[in-house]
Amino acid sequence: MPGDTLPVHVNRDSLHAVEVPDAFETDGSFDIGVVNHGGSVHVHLHLDDDLSEIASVEASNHFVDSESQRTVHVSVRGAGEATGTLKIASAYGAETRYVTVRITEPDEEESTVEVDESLSQPQPREPDSGGDGAAGAALAASPQLVVLALGVVALGVAAAVALLVDEIVVVAGALAVLVGVVVAVYIALAGD
Repeated sequence: MPGDTLPVHVNRDSLHAVEVPDAFETDGSFDIGVVNHGGSVHVHLHLDDDLSEIASVEASNHFVDSESQRTVHVSVRGAGEATGTLKIASAYGAETRYVTVRITEPDEEESTVEVDESLSQPQPREPDSGGDGAAGAALAASPQLVVLALGVVALGVAAAVALLVDEIVVVAGALAVLVGVVVAVYIALAGD
């Protein structure tokens, strides 16, 4: 949104008269505010080559009703600086004025973050409301469940392989896994 407006007055002192400041400076897009103090008039706006490299006017010819105002937007693209001339003509060139326009780099805004002492204090944790956190806490509190779960998984894999292969060696391995699970569960329960 433009923050600056270049004032242009037409028909104030005489027919087709154009009044503008000699120079105008901005750091970005801006508006040209045309105020018509008399009868209806056409106003022509033209940016010279230097300004046209980074700026553009929405249209060059504008009809301004009598005793009215019109705003014309000038868009500045990207970053950079430029100085050039804006030509303003009324009534198809009956009166012409030139404004030196200087477009500068916008000031860099310094951004700061306010930090108070409360950030240095430990923050209280909220308890988990289920999901993976609750399951992990239950398993950590009871390691026997972990051993039992892993044993059941190993026993299931061994039994499935024994059924598929139908070899005595594999069945013996599955029985060894079963014995290992039973011993691990016994040791885990005896440790309590």
